[in-house]
Formats: sequence, structure tokens, C-alpha cells
Amino acid sequence: MKAPVHVSVTGAAGQIGYSLLIRIASGQLLGPDQPVILRLIEIEPAMKALEGVVMELQDCAFPLLKGIVPTCDLSEGFSNASWALLVGSVPRKAGMERKDLLGINGKIFTGQGKAIQENAASDIRTLVVGNPCNTNCLIAMDNAPDVPKDRWFAMTRLDENRAKSQLALKAGADVASVKKLAIWGNHSSTMYPNYFDATIDGKPVPEAIADEAWFADDFIPTVQQRGAAIIKARGLSSAASAANAAVDTVQSIITPTESDNCFSVAVHSNGEYGIEPGLIYSYPMKSDGENLSIIEGLDINDFSQEKIKATEAELSEEKSMVADLLP
Repeated sequence: MKAPVHVSVTGAAGQIGYSLLIRIASGQLLGPDQPVILRLIEIEPAMKALEGVVMELQDCAFPLLKGIVPTCDLSEGFSNASWALLVGSVPRKAGMERKDLLGINGKIFTGQGKAIQENAASDIRTLVVGNPCNTNCLIAMDNAPDVPKDRWFAMTRLDENRAKSQLALKAGADVASVKKLAIWGNHSSTMYPNYFDATIDGKPVPEAIADEAWFADDFIPTVQQRGAAIIKARGLSSAASAANAAVDTVQSIITPTESDNCFSVAVHSNGEYGIEPGLIYSYPMKSDGENLSIIEGLDINDFSQEKIKATEAELSEEKSMVADLLP
């Protein structure tokens, strides 16, 4: 049997964490033959709830789950971790400006970045789920300067999954037939689901769905505002779908990408497609199972370019808002 991999999860007693931990412990994150040790991180007031989560994990009797470490200490929580899933963050409340949210969460991710650098395993890879995830990822990354920048990711896979679902429903097709759909930019209402390069059953999406007005008036706004629509409908934010997207993201990172496909995740920009270097920006990505790379050479039309630059501008503004947290 393989040696267990330590997986750290922040916000482990929260809604997303609750949905995510079962998936990790059952082998869906890292594979059916990979044992794991879960390092579950919460804030002090949530430790009682976390105790209940630990009980449930124990009661599932997962063969791959070789240990559980519940803690509110970041050093202990990230000790020996090869994967860190940063789920916990303060949600935006009524009357709170985006700058306020960035400032509050920024301080959280400053500490987490430092703790990852000081305590995690040498092969640590970090996926930030807690919002605003792109800039939270930037803050944590910049506070862990010894961890290579290509080990940091922010989750836009939920947007990709939402977009694929909408395209499949409109075309009357199986969601698995939708490929090459990538999210560009920020996980926010400015992110851009680039349908021009996507295909449905091998056919370019604009040909498979010959309704130009629908893309601009319905598709893009629906994907951009899907999270808000779910909150309005169920009174709570996305949880199961966010946990599912986190699992999808890690699986796409560690599994070779099909030659006719790509996936979405936000990574450190080195200026690809003219995007400001240093931002955590979502691109169309591919993996060889070990290393990730941005799919380059795509022909970006004027409509897409406008959307791509608009979400870049928002990320650049967010970066300036947290400049005091970036070493």
C-alpha cells in the first residue's frame, strides 16, 4: 500500500468542507488506491462542530482514511501536507464592500500562507476555494515565497461546470460532450466563459447553438450570476457543487488532459495573452499528470478580448486593494 498523503482542509466544519471531506476520504480526490490523513483546520468557535464531523468520518469506516487531525492551530494543520485545500473564508455580509471582504480575508490568508511555507511538505500544492479566491490565493502565495508559484491554484472549475451544464441544456446534449470550455479571469461576476473555443460533440459551440443573442443575454449572465441565484433559491451558498468542483480541479491537475480538451483553474500569470504578470488568473489549462501548462496560441476575437481584459482589470484592482498584505 502507498504511504498516506496528508491533505489539509480549512473551514472543515463548514458546508463545503462537510461535502468535500467525504469525497477525499473515499478516494475520489487522489484515487482509489491512495491512503490519506486528513488535517482538519477550523477556528476555535467551530471546534465543537468539527468534533461531530470527525465522528461522522470515523463512522463511515473508509479503508483509505488512515488518520484525522482536527485542530485550530495552523502549524499543526498544515504539517506534512502535500495538498492544502483552503476552503474557509469570511462570507460577504449585507453592507460590506468588496474592499472590506478582501481586507478581512486577506489577513486570514496571510497567516495561512506563512504556515504552509513553514510546515507543509516539500511537494505542497494549494487550491484556494474560499472567496474572493483569486486574490486570497495571491495573498497566501506571496506570503510563502519559498513555495514555487506554479503550486498555487484558485478554483474556477465551478464556473466551468456551470457553463458546461448550461450549454448542454440549451443544445439538448450530454454534458460530457461539451469540451474545451474554459473560464478566463476572476471567480466573480466578471469571469468569462469562452464558448467560442468550446465544442459540443466535436462541433464548435457557435455552430451547435445558432443563437448569438442567447450567448450574450442569457448564457454569460446566467453563469456569472449562478452563485447569487442559488443563494436566492435555497437561502444558502453553493456547497455540494463547490466541493465537487474542488475534487474535479485536483483530479484534472493530477490526471493527463485529453488531447481534445482543457480545464479551468486560476494560476500565476507570467503575462500569457497579455494579462498582467503576477495576477492569479484563470486560463484554459492542460496537464500531463505532473505539470500544468496554459494552452497558448488560441485566436481571441474582439468580443472575447473585451471580456478577458475586463476581468483582468477587476483582478488588478483587487491586487491594489490588498497591497499592504503582499510582502
